[in-house]
Amino acid sequence: MIDLNRARAETPGVNHVTHFNNAGAALIPQPVLDAVTGHLNLEARIGGYEAEARAADAVGRTYDAVAALLNCRREEVAIVENATVGWDMAFYGLAQTFAAGDRILTSMAEYSSNYIPFLQVAGRTGAVVEAVPNDGHGQLDVDALAGMIDGRVKLIAITHIPTNGGLVNPAAAVGRIARRHGIPYLLDACQTAGQMPIDVDELGCDMLSATGRKFLRAPRGTGFLYVRKTLLERLEPPVLDNHAATWVAPGRYEIHADGRRFENWESNVAAKIGLGVAVDYALGWGLDAIWDRVRNLGDLLRSRIAPLPGYTVRDLGEVRCGIVTFTGPRPPAEIKALLAEQGINVSVTKAASTLLDMNARGLTEMVRASVHYYNTEDEIDRLVEALT
Repeated sequence: MIDLNRARAETPGVNHVTHFNNAGAALIPQPVLDAVTGHLNLEARIGGYEAEARAADAVGRTYDAVAALLNCRREEVAIVENATVGWDMAFYGLAQTFAAGDRILTSMAEYSSNYIPFLQVAGRTGAVVEAVPNDGHGQLDVDALAGMIDGRVKLIAITHIPTNGGLVNPAAAVGRIARRHGIPYLLDACQTAGQMPIDVDELGCDMLSATGRKFLRAPRGTGFLYVRKTLLERLEPPVLDNHAATWVAPGRYEIHADGRRFENWESNVAAKIGLGVAVDYALGWGLDAIWDRVRNLGDLLRSRIAPLPGYTVRDLGEVRCGIVTFTGPRPPAEIKALLAEQGINVSVTKAASTLLDMNARGLTEMVRASVHYYNTEDEIDRLVEALT
């Protein structure tokens, strides 16, 4: 069970705003804020390099925290500037081996920052990008995926929880197919991390990228990449520096054997520490408890919006999460602005972010309201009343 009073007492932002934009960036809890500002103050007092040396244990703890979150080894983790950097490192590293006719299988609800690189690599190499059809629930059709597998499939890459709705794709079922056929599997878990439990062995993914700012409640500009050890040893990053590799002779360098090969030397140390504190904070609450509350609040919000005149809830999927999308009697951007005037944060999701899915459903944009465990039923009532 979530101690709601404690959760809100440790979240300064709830005193200033009703925040339903957790899928964008959640409110930072006080322990994370203290960790980040504490290190920045230390940098100001003694210098950046010196502060990093003094905080070596706290920086190292971030790797252990992420490894605990994912149920993986510390050496399989890279801490990066954001999820896009992590995803790009994995995808472009793998794509260096693609050739004409090779196939990339993805989902209908794939995010634009992933699909654009698919198209870029396809244009360069002659590889083919194919979206797996949805099933009757609006999620990736696992049987259809199984039927698309052949010797030319070089990558399966999907988004676990899309940016534009409550859908939770059947990622573990996809993983079982990928493992059965020995196909590398890249999972975008940006909206998953911090919202529901993640176990990379159960999911069967070989690579996973995620951000800190969303449901993990970490600072912006933080993210991580997981690469399974068996793949890590043969996946060369598309770019290297003197952190990812060591210059050992005038004509030779050696890439680090662990996840550091996907990092670069310069980083925001304060934010990196904050990410570790945020992950530990989530683990302290328990991801099962967080998932239970977030899912219930999401279902409650859908049930309250659905009967409102002029409103339509647009979420798909057999399993749904804390992201709630809907359209209403006014344009989404106008609804967002009117809610903001009342101190209620939501966001707008547009077709360009998930073009295949939105086009297939005849949608151009939707309001996105995303709950977290520190939100209350009273706040949901306030949102519904404002919509009314």
